[in-house]
Amino acid sequence: MIGRVVAAYRRAFAGLPPQVWLLAFVTLVNRSGTMVLPFLVLYLTKTLGFSAAGAGGILGLYGLGALAGSYSGGWLADKVPPRRVLFLSLSLSGVAFIVLGFLRSPLSIGGAVLGLSVVAEAFRPAMATALVECSAPGQRARAFALSRLAVNLGMSVGPATGGFLALHSYFSLFVVDGATALLAAASLVLVFRGAGATTFPRSAAAAPVRSPWADRPFLLLTLLMTLYGLVFFQLLGAFPLTLRDRFHLAENWIGVSLAVNTVVICLFEMLIVHSLRRANPYRVIGVGSLLMCLGFAILPLGHSRLYVLLTVLIWTIGEMLSLSIVAGVVADRAGEASQGRYMGIFSLSFSLAFVLAPLAGTWIYQSLGPEALWYGCGALGILLWGGFAALSSLVGRTPLSQVLATD
Repeated sequence: MIGRVVAAYRRAFAGLPPQVWLLAFVTLVNRSGTMVLPFLVLYLTKTLGFSAAGAGGILGLYGLGALAGSYSGGWLADKVPPRRVLFLSLSLSGVAFIVLGFLRSPLSIGGAVLGLSVVAEAFRPAMATALVECSAPGQRARAFALSRLAVNLGMSVGPATGGFLALHSYFSLFVVDGATALLAAASLVLVFRGAGATTFPRSAAAAPVRSPWADRPFLLLTLLMTLYGLVFFQLLGAFPLTLRDRFHLAENWIGVSLAVNTVVICLFEMLIVHSLRRANPYRVIGVGSLLMCLGFAILPLGHSRLYVLLTVLIWTIGEMLSLSIVAGVVADRAGEASQGRYMGIFSLSFSLAFVLAPLAGTWIYQSLGPEALWYGCGALGILLWGGFAALSSLVGRTPLSQVLATD
């Protein structure tokens, strides 16, 4: 099995330009310090005495700022070199994370989280645009896959380490998260020093600018992914609360549970996607959405640590069948001159979900009970499955191998 995994990754990433690998390295450094967001709701409720709904409101502010950050990051990446946007995002967010650790009042924390999210979430569309500029059309889906692998490798380290640090000092999470963002900013400058110009610059003359607002299938895809995000972002709100309150897990075990998700993705995502290369990508995303929601929906049915890991495996399979593919679908629709705009709006859908998910999730959790929340996630999964089937019929059959094209 290990040999198959290694061979699959060699085939997948062979021939990618050096700039793509350098961007993946910067992403790995940044994500290896991801500690604050996975534990923010526990920090606010356990250390600072916030209610579950109050902590959800703070997370909602992060999503609100991410709306502005996602759109402005994509817009700026179409106007200036995206590496400049990446550097500013990493530098400012690194400082903001450290400052946030010193704050105690709800007002100051809310304002800091809002500002932090604006600069931090500009990273996503700028990175997507940079990957597009640094790779040929037939390499772009593989470039996104490498970047996603870097994210998950980093996330295998960050939350797991953060869980153990949180047992001793929550403040250390803010310091380490901020320090790794600053280190990633420095790495961006150092690794690209003398690396040369972008490999495949976009040409507005070769491809006209397309408006994503006039692309109805793309807008429907964005709507569906917003609903998807309403469930997925319970990971940062009601999910850790459920693991603490129902399953009585400490922060270190919560971090380990999150790390299981990313380790499985690193080992098996490429094999699964490759095996489905002849399938319709929209239908695959639909099945993945259903499984992702199912993994959360069955949380109220068990009590043990092993059961938690089972639910994590189910929604992880769903995540692999959806998030690994959808960025390639968006890039395929965008055209050469509109990558930043499309990626900005696509990121916007997740940012909107980030506003609504913690607000609604923690309110339902506190007012109606966790069962109502998680069973509602299951119902959304059925809706998403039907929605992607309808979208597939609207755009026609395009094999996954065409979206995930290789040279």
